[in-house]
Amino acid sequence: MPSKSAITSVTEIPGVFVAHATNAEAGTGCTVICCPTGATGGVDVRGGAPATRETDLLRPEETVDVLHAVVLSGGSAYGLAASCGVAEELERRGFGLDVGVARVPIVSGACLFDLACGSASVRPTAEDGRAACAAALDGAGAPLERGNVGAGTGCTVGKLAGPGRAMKSGLGEDVELAGELVCGAISAVNACGDVRDPDTGEKIAGMRGEDGRLGDTTDVLLGGFAQMPLSRTNTTISCVVTNARLTKAQATKVAQMAADAYAHAIVPTHTTNDGDTVFVMATGAVDAPVDVVGSLAVRALGRAIADGARSATSAYGYPAACDL
Repeated sequence: MPSKSAITSVTEIPGVFVAHATNAEAGTGCTVICCPTGATGGVDVRGGAPATRETDLLRPEETVDVLHAVVLSGGSAYGLAASCGVAEELERRGFGLDVGVARVPIVSGACLFDLACGSASVRPTAEDGRAACAAALDGAGAPLERGNVGAGTGCTVGKLAGPGRAMKSGLGEDVELAGELVCGAISAVNACGDVRDPDTGEKIAGMRGEDGRLGDTTDVLLGGFAQMPLSRTNTTISCVVTNARLTKAQATKVAQMAADAYAHAIVPTHTTNDGDTVFVMATGAVDAPVDVVGSLAVRALGRAIADGARSATSAYGYPAACDL
């Protein structure tokens, strides 16, 4: 049985390839998680303002039963273009669903709003998606960069009282093991709420008070901002990768369970102005009960969210947790 130290990054899970395209100057980027030979996919969308691609086909009743890549991207809805580049690169390499006359890679994705960081006119493109996909497939096994990279480049949190009291966040990762079962999670944390350690409850990053110290978004919300309209500028988008053997229905259930990690690590979460989305990719190497997979996924995703806040560095005028 592998120990916790045996696998430290999602990139070490057999059949899984991950890389970023980062534009630090413009404050945006994308992260591509590839299973080129195909995985079983699931998704759970709980946010009120999602920007997504190919989520309907992941529903258990639909006939497509394979997923080749998930793209987490900045750029708001414009960032969906990155997924097109990923599909083109996978097709170029001969991967995809055989439809007789061609191979069609199945690529799902979700975007977050980072237009307020860097340049609002620069967003991840199809070329960025293609480059990230190529880097993932060509750099097999390389540890995943975290923090201000890929989809985490322009992430911020704690934005209820405006950008002047928000903080920088980023992209985080965690891997958890239970015997031969592996669940890894990657999360780009761009939440309206505050980020807390899911194990201790310690506040890591979020809305700051007038004195610059960490405040409490929920207290402010309930204390007078309840009628304040929020723009749709928040979203935490994530992908759970497991070596479990799951059906589409089971992968969907795991995604639903994994979404509980948001409530453990982000307060408040799943608001009308967050586009929170969780994808699941199951490679099918290990038999495990669905509840075990889901519970392990919750732990991995909660810790990945916390890691996204801890790994960030100050940028674009936003301080990070490491500055406090």
